[in-house]
Amino acid sequence: MSRLGKKPIAIPKGVDVKFEKGRLTVNGPLGELSRDFKDDIFISVKDDAVILEPNKAKKIRRERGVNALWGTYASHIRNMVSGVVKGFSKTLIIEGIGYRALKEDSNLVLNIGFSHPVKISTPPGLDVKIEKNTIIIISGMDKERVGAFAAQLRELKKPEPYKGKGIRYQGEIIRRKSGKKAASTAT
Repeated sequence: MSRLGKKPIAIPKGVDVKFEKGRLTVNGPLGELSRDFKDDIFISVKDDAVILEPNKAKKIRRERGVNALWGTYASHIRNMVSGVVKGFSKTLIIEGIGYRALKEDSNLVLNIGFSHPVKISTPPGLDVKIEKNTIIIISGMDKERVGAFAAQLRELKKPEPYKGKGIRYQGEIIRRKSGKKAASTAT
């Protein structure tokens, strides 16, 4: 049994949830999100809640996989409802001498220690803001797309452990290593 899956998902006012033919659509103040779901979990939309239950007709597959899907689907639906109401954001910090970020039209231009600036186009549906040339704020309705784009940017120049140069998440702690130490001369 899934602890998350058993709890009904509350639908706030101003949010419209529809489930038709395996596709869940959530409309809210920030926009619309939709996602396909397998029929292993039965999804029903009541007046002010979404209720998930394992599909009893599929007894062959009712093992560990279905219970895992039950909780996963509940989390996906909670994220969709929260995304169309509040949205999600990730903050990246660029550290290093001469490292900076610029925004040109819908492209993000990063100077991160390579011989050339790195240009990345911003995916549709995401908003990218730059503060102080070293802080990148990625925001959007879809939690997965926000996290994936932030991970893609961080992957370009991971923080190194000696000086901490690179791109890191806000609040991420980089364990520092001590560099080479002068050899002690014992005579």
